[in-house]
Amino acid sequence: MRYDFGSDNTAGLAPEALSALTAANTGFARAYGADEITARCADVIRDKVQADAEVRFVFSGTAANAIALSMLARPFEAVMAHQAAHVCTDETGAPGFFGQGVGLIGLPGPSGKIDPTALKAVLSEPEVGHRQPPAALSLTQATEYGAIYTSEELRKLIEPVKARGFGVHLDGARLANAVAAGFDLADIPRLGVDILVLGAAKAGAPCAEALVIFDKSLTRRLDNRLKQAGQTASKGRFLAAPILGLLESGAWEGHAAHANAAARALADGVQARTRYVLAHPVDANTVFVRMPAAHHKRLTDKGWACYRFDDGSVRFVCSWATTEQAVVSLIDDMVDLV
Repeated sequence: MRYDFGSDNTAGLAPEALSALTAANTGFARAYGADEITARCADVIRDKVQADAEVRFVFSGTAANAIALSMLARPFEAVMAHQAAHVCTDETGAPGFFGQGVGLIGLPGPSGKIDPTALKAVLSEPEVGHRQPPAALSLTQATEYGAIYTSEELRKLIEPVKARGFGVHLDGARLANAVAAGFDLADIPRLGVDILVLGAAKAGAPCAEALVIFDKSLTRRLDNRLKQAGQTASKGRFLAAPILGLLESGAWEGHAAHANAAARALADGVQARTRYVLAHPVDANTVFVRMPAAHHKRLTDKGWACYRFDDGSVRFVCSWATTEQAVVSLIDDMVDLV
């Protein structure tokens, strides 16, 4: 089986991440994130987002998202998110687990983008004692369907939420792909996001993500919270170093641009050479194709790992390691199907 397009998680470490990890393995360093590499990486992130923030490094995006949401909503409250968001569909109730009962309110919208009208409808509902009221908003950039919010689109979602005094979380598992497509990182704090998860694993790092907390009032006893959740690395430099390597070299955005271009080439080939229809716009590094179940099976029988997504389309994900030849070979096999 070829996993070239199964997920951007199937690719190995990017060279810049691996070399930074190797360099960090020299000599001794202070433990539990008190080392110079961790501090330097936090400074680089603050420079990237052009804002002061508390930065911590954790082992997974699920933990980062769930801990972030537990900081924004109490156990008897809920977080609004797109109904296809990772926190709603792929984290096995982790927000509720870390939040001791925090609920989720799924919202509709095309290609993973929340419909502003649906958001306002939920915000206008009367609060009653028999269900969890909304207390925060979770956004995803790029979305689970590969769409990228413009800053203006985000503003229209964030402003009514902040007007109610609610918090805002941004899941940036594929944020590098959005930035490579032109999204301005510095807009995140300017728009009023309270907590950002800056994604690294899908960008070429190992299992490491960064929690970037702009609202410092949320950080009281943050390290106690992370320790209890099993997210405090004893050798913390090995979480920060690969991210630092990607950011300092420019590879975080550079590799994402490569993945975006590969996805665009794949989408163009599907449209030009097959009769398949794209299910969603190709803004970032994912391509969703409408194809019959029998064709999907034949494609996997040919050795391509690709997955039928929640909307029924088949997802193909490009990464920093996707090659031009792999794109051509996949398109050729798709042509053979039709």
